[in-house]
Amino acid sequence: MAGNSQRRNRRTSNKKGAQVGSGGKRRRGLEGKGPTPPASARKGHKKNRVANAQAKQAARRPVARRGGKGTSEMVVGRNPVFEALRDGVPASTLYVQQFIDNDERVREALQLATGRGNINIMEAPRPELDRMTNGLNHQGLVLQVPPYEYAHPEDLAAAAFDDGDEPLIVALDGVTDPRNLGAVVRSVSAFGGHGVVVPERRAAGMTAGAWKTSAGTAARTPVARATNLTRALESYQKAGLTVVGLAADGEHEVGDLEALGGPVVIVVGSEGKGLSRLVGETCDYLVRIPMPGGAESLNAGVAAGVVLYEAAKRRV
Repeated sequence: MAGNSQRRNRRTSNKKGAQVGSGGKRRRGLEGKGPTPPASARKGHKKNRVANAQAKQAARRPVARRGGKGTSEMVVGRNPVFEALRDGVPASTLYVQQFIDNDERVREALQLATGRGNINIMEAPRPELDRMTNGLNHQGLVLQVPPYEYAHPEDLAAAAFDDGDEPLIVALDGVTDPRNLGAVVRSVSAFGGHGVVVPERRAAGMTAGAWKTSAGTAARTPVARATNLTRALESYQKAGLTVVGLAADGEHEVGDLEALGGPVVIVVGSEGKGLSRLVGETCDYLVRIPMPGGAESLNAGVAAGVVLYEAAKRRV
């Protein structure tokens, strides 16, 4: 027994002492640190400094605000649909009644819609078209006009300043006829203006009728929508624009106002009521258009055209 104990002790004594382990540090050190990050993500690298500068610049850049969207609209009837397509009114879908009589107007409308390349053409049974148009006499053709995307009033002046121009803007107060709005858009485009502002409520919007009257100029002349027209005009004044209102009893004649040669907002009221009280009080000047013929007033489209012509003469 003693001999066995001695042999066990000798075996034990021959073993090395306890080893202090690395705790996996060496193994983790050999595993690597993953793929090398791109230069733009490595701190201190030139590309990293450039990327950081670009990110800061983007953060400082103002976000473009929009004036919201209008509502979609349906143009119904063979002649109205044909005229809308001919005059460039934006459209998303042309609905054609199944088994429709294929007359000249239908063929022309289909050719125009096909030529656009971005209008869906769909066949639909008559009951479906009746439902879509609430029973109107659609004559087998219905054109869907998408909602108009309005600009923000401040965008109009900002875009002009960015181009090195002095803003020339028309604001409409209480104009409810879309054809008048379309005529104003056309005049603004003709005389080098930068856009039109309309109130959000109780005012004409960019409907298919306004598009048609604008004769295609609505595609390049922005229309902005203001939640509150008075506040929008005050914002323009803070930006350095002069607000000029048209009024039958204005103190100045339109041809004598030097301010029309600078950054200006021309405010046109409705044919019957003219400018509202708050809008009139906000204007820097009230001007009148002399009318030797004795007419009491002009519609908004004609009045805006006269003043825009005077402004354009001073800017040449």
